[in-house]
Formats: sequence, C-alpha cells, structure tokens
Amino acid sequence: MQAILRGIRILVLGGDQREIEMVRCLADLGGQIYTVGHLPYPEYSNVTRAESLGEIPEALPDVDAIIAPMSHTDGSGQIRAVPEKGVTIRLDDELLQGFPPGTPLFIGMARPVVREAAHRHRLQIIETAEDDEIAILNSIPTAEGAIQIAMEELPITLHDARSLVVGFGRCGLTLARMLQGLGSKVCVIARNPAQLARAGEMGLDTASLSALGDMVKIADVVFNTVPTLLLTREVMQQLSRNTLIVDIASAPGGVDYAAATDLGIKAILALGLPGKVAPITAGKILGRCLPRMILKALSKTDPPVKS
Repeated sequence: MQAILRGIRILVLGGDQREIEMVRCLADLGGQIYTVGHLPYPEYSNVTRAESLGEIPEALPDVDAIIAPMSHTDGSGQIRAVPEKGVTIRLDDELLQGFPPGTPLFIGMARPVVREAAHRHRLQIIETAEDDEIAILNSIPTAEGAIQIAMEELPITLHDARSLVVGFGRCGLTLARMLQGLGSKVCVIARNPAQLARAGEMGLDTASLSALGDMVKIADVVFNTVPTLLLTREVMQQLSRNTLIVDIASAPGGVDYAAATDLGIKAILALGLPGKVAPITAGKILGRCLPRMILKALSKTDPPVKS
C-alpha cells in the first residue's frame, strides 16, 4: 500500500467506531497519528495516545491536521462521541489556540461556537459531511439504515408498498433506487426540475413539492431527506394514521414532531445512520476520502514537516 501520508502528523479527537476504523486506515497509509480519547492501537507503531505525552491540551504534539468526528459536537463545542469512557473533549479556545494558523480542522459539521473559535485562531474549517465523495458513499449505509427502520416498523412489505421520497439529492437518489429495487412503488417529491427529470428517467413517479399535501394521502411510508420543515401539521393531517415517516434529514429534520404526536402518526428522526448501521464501512469511507482532503488542505499551507 502506498504511504501517501508518510511524514504527515494527524491529531484525531474522539469519535465512534467510524473514527476507530479511520485511524487504522490513515495509519496504513503511513500517517503519524495521535489520538485523544481512544484506547491504544497496539498493532500500529505509528499511532500514539496523546494522553501518554502528558496533560491535554498542554502536551499536544505539533501536528499538520486535526480530525474531529463526523458526529461533531454539541452546542457548547463538546465532542459527542469519545471511544474511551469518561473523557471530555471540547473544541474551545483553550484547545485550539495551541495550533498554528492555517492548520486544517476536519469535522462533520461545525457548530457556530466551533466555527467562531477556529476563526479566532485562524484555523481552516473543513466540513467533511459536505464533501461530495463522502456524502455520496455515505448515502449507501444511510439508505440501507432507513430501509431497515421501515422494514422493522411497517406491518407490510416494502415490495408493492407506496413509498414517498421527499428530496432527490445524494441520499434521496440512492434511497429511491434501493426502494425501486425492492419492488416498492416509489414517488419522488422535489423542487428541482432537473432532479424530477432524473427520477422520471429512472422509471420513478414524480411530483413537485407543491403537491406534497396531496401525495402523502396515498403513501404507506414517507422518507424525508430535506432538512427543512416540509412535513408540517397541515401536510400530516392528510396522512393515514398507519403511514410511517422516516426522517433522515440532518437535525432538526423536516418534520413537526409535536404535531405528529398529536395526530397519532409515527415519525422517526434517524440521525447518523452510517455510524449506527455500518460503522466499519463508514470508517473505511473516511479512510478512503480524508487523505485526498488532507493533502489538498496542506497544499494551501506550508509543506508538512517530514519525520
């Protein structure tokens, strides 16, 4: 395997099973990896627990790039997932001030508190969830996870069921294709005429977003992929009480959940499906895509120091 990351020092802050697998992939490519909040990787001589160097953050080593989790942080900047129990990591001024200006910070999505702290210390913020390659590849476990939820919750098969897919972006397209393969009667709802044209070319039924209220009347399951409140109380009043909603849009989703409860409609907000249903695959996706992104980010700054 080509050691394309040889000489590049990478700090990995927390994460879940995805980031554990990602660390192994980056180490296989020759990177010098430092972890915070991870258990040891005894099989890799080039992976070091930063805690072993002293108290964090004072003892953090000089690094060329920082990777925070795809699951990112809460509103205070605290990382949501950490492999080692009891470890708290917060992306704040105390931590970020120790890195040179221009250091790339990769994170699934940057909350305002993280973005502002990174801006104060002139770090590059790169949101990995917005990278097309990562997003398209992650749409596969996302779609599989959404289908799994529907199969577990519905009293009918998806084959011959009437499935409504709201949104036809990266996840919506993959999901619609999979549902079609299962023999579901798929209708795609989208605002973009080009997306509707593509869905029609695939042999799927289509309708514009303005028709959402009418189309939900005949749906057995509604999959929402749009992170905008589209499934309002008014729209959901048209639903059969047996219809299931699976919302895979990023938080807070696209459903009025209080209204769904009032109306007796089961609506499930399914966040972070790649990390839940296929963490090893999701970690390999990061391990495949991040080297390209790291090398690109470092090409905009000084070359990394070779070890």
